[in-house]
Amino acid sequence: VGNRDDSNLYINMKLKAAAEIGISANHIKLPNTATEADVLKCIASLNGDPAVHGFIVQLPLDSDKPINTEKITNAVAPEKDVDGLSSINAGKLSRGDLGDCFIPCTPKGCMELIRQTGIQVAGKRAVVIGRSKIVGAPMHDLLLWNNATVTTCHSKTSTLAEEVGKADILVVAAGKAEMVKGEWIKPGAIVIDCGINHVPDSTKPSGKRVVGDVAYSTAKEKASYITPVPGGVGPMTVAMLMQSTVESAQRFLEKFQPGKWNIQYNQLTLKMPVPSDIEISQSCIPKPIDQVAREIGLLPDEVELYGQTKAKVHLSALKRLKNQPDGKYIVVTGITPTPLGEGKSTTTVGLVQALGAHLHQNVFACVRQPSQGPTFGIKGGAAGGGYCQVVPMDEFNLHLTGDIHAITAANNLVAAAVDARIFHELTQTDQALYSRLVPSVNGVRKFSDIQIRRLQKLGLNKTDPAALTKEEVNLFVRLDIDPSTITWQRVLDTNDRFLRKITIGQSPTEKGFSRTAQFDITVSSEIMAVLALSDGLDDMKKRLGRMVVASSKRGEPITADDLGVTGALAVLMKDAVKPNLMQTLEGTPVFVHAGPFANIAHGNSSVLADKIALKLVGKEGFVVTEAGFGADIGMEKFFNIKCRYSGLRPHVVVLVATVRALKMHGGGPAVTAGVPLPKEYMEENLQLLAKGCSNLNKQIQNARMFGVPVVVAVNAFKTDTKAELALVVQLAKEAGAFDAVECTHWAEGGKGAVALARAVQRASQAPSNFRFLYNVELPVVEKIRLIAQQIYGARDIELLPEAQEKVALYTKQGFGNLPICMAKTHLSLSHDPEQKGAPTGFILPIRDIRASVGAGFLYPLVGTMSTMPGLPTRPCFYDIDLDPVSGEVNGLF
Repeated sequence: VGNRDDSNLYINMKLKAAAEIGISANHIKLPNTATEADVLKCIASLNGDPAVHGFIVQLPLDSDKPINTEKITNAVAPEKDVDGLSSINAGKLSRGDLGDCFIPCTPKGCMELIRQTGIQVAGKRAVVIGRSKIVGAPMHDLLLWNNATVTTCHSKTSTLAEEVGKADILVVAAGKAEMVKGEWIKPGAIVIDCGINHVPDSTKPSGKRVVGDVAYSTAKEKASYITPVPGGVGPMTVAMLMQSTVESAQRFLEKFQPGKWNIQYNQLTLKMPVPSDIEISQSCIPKPIDQVAREIGLLPDEVELYGQTKAKVHLSALKRLKNQPDGKYIVVTGITPTPLGEGKSTTTVGLVQALGAHLHQNVFACVRQPSQGPTFGIKGGAAGGGYCQVVPMDEFNLHLTGDIHAITAANNLVAAAVDARIFHELTQTDQALYSRLVPSVNGVRKFSDIQIRRLQKLGLNKTDPAALTKEEVNLFVRLDIDPSTITWQRVLDTNDRFLRKITIGQSPTEKGFSRTAQFDITVSSEIMAVLALSDGLDDMKKRLGRMVVASSKRGEPITADDLGVTGALAVLMKDAVKPNLMQTLEGTPVFVHAGPFANIAHGNSSVLADKIALKLVGKEGFVVTEAGFGADIGMEKFFNIKCRYSGLRPHVVVLVATVRALKMHGGGPAVTAGVPLPKEYMEENLQLLAKGCSNLNKQIQNARMFGVPVVVAVNAFKTDTKAELALVVQLAKEAGAFDAVECTHWAEGGKGAVALARAVQRASQAPSNFRFLYNVELPVVEKIRLIAQQIYGARDIELLPEAQEKVALYTKQGFGNLPICMAKTHLSLSHDPEQKGAPTGFILPIRDIRASVGAGFLYPLVGTMSTMPGLPTRPCFYDIDLDPVSGEVNGLF
């Protein structure tokens, strides 16, 4: 801190010594205006950086602000305190724990000099003059624990000459020039002089010379060994600093295996019958989230805490780790599910708990953030279930860190901008619009950056507002939005069926300019898909600007950039772009980030979370992410959209199957949420099960089509028989799965998924030849046809008139080379949710096609679907309550 000449001299000596022996040393300079908080923040960053093996705080601290030196030295992590000045290291030295502490460098150098004489310290009488924390006190302890008989003297010692005369070893650090006289010294004694003092000397150009605390000229006649001043203890102090740093690096390597996390796992206390999910979650005491962050190698300044159990991770972590190799990339998907779901989230969590807590691998789960709509509606939460959960589940399922609220605000800002722009263009002249869009501020008119981009888009290379002609002003100020083409809707993170169609603009102030509109649920917003597919702030901002909200009356796309709202959207999303860190019941790390719909969007968590996790786990680690719905939807989009944009290549597909769902595909009765299962699902029926495995077979083939090995996880329920589970395993292997494994993780946690984890480990070593299903340069219709025929089993597709018009429009507007994101039912491989198994020969109807240009895909609509769910007769919120005393959330999630 500051710029003292003497401090800079000492630091330069240390930097030079480090360079000579190959230690990477760096001088961090804080200004003399630095506060105590500034210094502590810097120390915290160095404490958490695994690339730093040791650091020192150069004293004195030259600051204009009051700084508590003791507080600063004690803030240095003891394992990096190579100066040995912290109270913890001093206490360990005082206690004799010499192998588990750092010794201050000057006393350590003194001891090394004494050893170099070859004289045994044990049994000798030693005298230390001085009792400072830096030299005197630690020197006393060091000599004592090397079995010398030690006396400490100081300025108040009345018989100093007498005590010195008894010393076989004399160490002087009093800070007083030539205080110890030669005649005091015992003949043959070892004398270590730590003093540096300046005394007048007219023969020197500076008018002074450096002397020690011992009268050297007379003392050397009696001592057997004596250190000169300068040139004695000083160089040894620097050398010992280097040695302590090397020792610190050695200890680090002994304690931490390269690439291996030093992580504390939570032990589960399993109960039978398995309690409710919320009871299990609340019985677990999660680790403090900053501890989880440290365990996985994140630095303190890369983590932004949101309470004790969740945190945001800064994108600077990805930049720091960019040269680290990626781990193994695993995607969890499923067969075509029942309306109840088949346990993909539970399997994802169970797999990472098995790989981490039981097989001791570095492993990360990357999952989507759930919407509050389904949480309070009919589905409930999405934290997993049983003994495989992300915790705390109530925080996971509710606001988390506010990302969905940020998306709601950003989305609705765009919606407001669309209608406001239409209103203002209808009620103002070109000149009035221009004056308001480019106002005069202090007599100066200036285009904003986003307005310059609009001018460039219009082919107008002008930067002076006064230079535009009337025709150019008209082009600039009028977007001429065609209200019938508006595709951008308002959103809300609540299931509310009565907002599916509304009329806006009915207030008299809107002067009769009303139109029909609607609300969608927030997670269906294109901004959510943008968040999930962005690989950084800059990429996110560009994608936000490219979002198309409508067409002009001339048929040109109108973007968020045209509305001038891009920068504001980026500001609203600047925190949401950071992945959220949580943990599983067994203490393995989880990224919860983004939650796009799996029908009109791609249904996968964020690219950024996956990329950071892959760097953190290291080359031998695993990142397990989940794709929404069945393999025909979420997995296909994971490969063709997410992997295409991220550049990441998966190693293994985990395909989740249940006996229940396969019986349904074999012709079993309908499965309905909230209704007891029919008896066919409660009794053994191998024939029905075998017939339903046609769906399993097809989904295995779908995964293998992309060149990735498939491991089938058979999620066991208590109603399943051994024969049924064995049959699914057998048929999965016969269908081409790399392996198939019965799993009991819901009831047993990670222990119940160990066999699955071992199978995934083996599969990740198998050859993988990943490939996309289609080339994006193909015509839009051909890309849709390939998905329908290859993935769904359709004979062909049929484009209805509206879809045909959109193909022509989007191709004309330049969007024809975007990937395809099919929006169809998840309850069948076909467009008809009643068709189970593996139907073939059907014609897939394409009702309409829409564009998410910012996110980067076209989404054909297959059949009808709602982007605003409704509440059922008995919503989940009937069971949710808050204990007013404890503040705990009660009820079903």
